[in-house]
Amino acid sequence: MEPRFWVHCCPDIELGGYMKDETMGQEDAVQDAEACAEALESLDQIALAEITFDDSSVNVQDEPEIEAQLDDQDAKDDGAAPTEDEAGHEDTESEAGNQPESDTGEETVLLDSLPAEDSLTRELPGLGSAPAVDETIAMGDIPLPSVPSAREAEVRHRKMSPKRRNLMVAGIVAAALVAGGAGYAAWNGYQQEQAAAVAANAHTMMSVQIGVHAAGLDCSTSSKIPVQVSGQDADGSSVSETLYVDEHGRGIKLLPGDYTLSIAASPIAADGTIYTVPSTKAQVTIKSDGQDLSSQAAFKLKVPSADTVTDDQIDAAAKYAEEGGASSAATAKVLQQAATARRDAAVNAVSAQKAQAARDADARHKATDLYQLDIPVEWYGKVETWQNGSTLCIYLAGDSDTPIVTLVAVREGESFTPDEGDTVLGAANLGNGYTVYASGPVYPYVVPQTINGRTQNPVSTYPMDSAIELVELTTGNRYTYSQIKNVLVGKDGKADAATKLETDYLAQILLPSIKAQD
Repeated sequence: MEPRFWVHCCPDIELGGYMKDETMGQEDAVQDAEACAEALESLDQIALAEITFDDSSVNVQDEPEIEAQLDDQDAKDDGAAPTEDEAGHEDTESEAGNQPESDTGEETVLLDSLPAEDSLTRELPGLGSAPAVDETIAMGDIPLPSVPSAREAEVRHRKMSPKRRNLMVAGIVAAALVAGGAGYAAWNGYQQEQAAAVAANAHTMMSVQIGVHAAGLDCSTSSKIPVQVSGQDADGSSVSETLYVDEHGRGIKLLPGDYTLSIAASPIAADGTIYTVPSTKAQVTIKSDGQDLSSQAAFKLKVPSADTVTDDQIDAAAKYAEEGGASSAATAKVLQQAATARRDAAVNAVSAQKAQAARDADARHKATDLYQLDIPVEWYGKVETWQNGSTLCIYLAGDSDTPIVTLVAVREGESFTPDEGDTVLGAANLGNGYTVYASGPVYPYVVPQTINGRTQNPVSTYPMDSAIELVELTTGNRYTYSQIKNVLVGKDGKADAATKLETDYLAQILLPSIKAQD
């Protein structure tokens, strides 16, 4: 069955007025008919893109005849005189009721000529009748319309009247304007959405990360680091608050804005460690969530000597721990006690060290009737002493037969001769008419030569461990035994070089401490 289209004209629209008004003049009727015809042709033109015509609608074999008619029409439009056949044809058409010809060549039925019983319904020519459509039919059951060929579209375009083309152009322009208005509305809506997103973002808390370094800090068992924040958010509101971060610098949430960050106080580690609070401040701008500010805001908290920590530092750390740095006030109290205990233990240890140092200094201090001195720290515990009047001998601990240096006070103007085998290693003027001379074996020379068998004393006189210790005591261990034996002194025994090693060292650590007795 061929598909058909029907146009129903309701009494409420303008077309119905043409049917009702029987008193309308012939000229108005003609104009109305022409308007209706153009409306029907427009509907026909639209339908071409959506339906398939049968052979009676457009036939390819009729194209030459259509083209000829179009050529004749073009000639008429150009002002050429019509032929006799054309003139006669025009007369015939004029006599046939002086009705205007449809632009498409299809027959146009005036709505006035339709009988009333047609219920204001007409059948479009060439389209057949369409069966009633059942709204329950599935879309897959409806045949898809075919698209007219390019040739058919071209023929119809050439047949279209200038007036109709103008109407179609106007429609396209109107559609473009509508589309443009819709595009502008869409763009404006997008801009508004973006502005709304920015406004919403300005009122959204942002999580940021800063850089912190605190050796040994584990915030799962310690208190967190209090960070003082001041500045303005994106709304221009002032901000001044304390936030807490863990050992990774995480825990700050702020609205977008410009802020100044600083460390408010030390956290308290689980073992009671208190950190030195850095005085640096960092200027940051928060723009987005998850922002890493570690390159702009980096704080290093150093660990000071525990005995230098004050009560004020501990109290400040405990205050911030209780206000939010610790999981609870009870935990903050425990951490405070740990910090105090650690500090007190360190203070006690330092005090004990100082007391021991005082005792050691007293043990190292030696005095005769003419002078006094301190045994070098490097020698303490490794040497012992004996004295006789103004003579003081310092010897290797546990071996009084192995003196390191012997000190003798000589009145000015008197000469001093050391014991056999000893060498004068230095002298200190007391300023009271006496000079103290230091003498003894040159162990950096004697020991290597003895071990090499170049001296009269047997090797057993200096066991290797004692030989090494003697060389270290008389040179301050600035050189290894092998260096002294093989390089500085050598097998051939460079006595002067060996003597200089010892005299230079004693001049640094021993002779400056020799003073006149008060």
